[in-house]
Amino acid sequence: MENLVIKEVQDSPYYPSINFNAESGICEIAGESYMEETFKFYSPLLDWITKYTNEVKRPLTLNFKLTYFNTNSSRLILDMLDVVKKYQDDGGRVSVNWYYDPEDPDMIDEIQDFEMETDVKINLIEFS
Repeated sequence: MENLVIKEVQDSPYYPSINFNAESGICEIAGESYMEETFKFYSPLLDWITKYTNEVKRPLTLNFKLTYFNTNSSRLILDMLDVVKKYQDDGGRVSVNWYYDPEDPDMIDEIQDFEMETDVKINLIEFS
């Protein structure tokens, strides 16, 4: 299985950087996410996670380092967490970490909503 890497474009803050490592199982989404065609961007990510959980079947770590995301991105993040939850329910080892700014109470609320909606434990980690 190939890694999935999408580098952040400096002139386009709408797209987060992506680094999904098939060898380590560590997947990172960082930056801001508020592009127009959200499904088109997130679809390969969902496919990658689904393939990893169905074929590789090793521990998976999702590290979210998003400083901002829009409603459409939120829906696709929920879809990713649903895939992870299914993998976890089937016996897969999963860790979800969300790095956040402690000065942003809205982000903390959003993360807690994700946790409640998906029943996936999300570790809150302050940006250092």
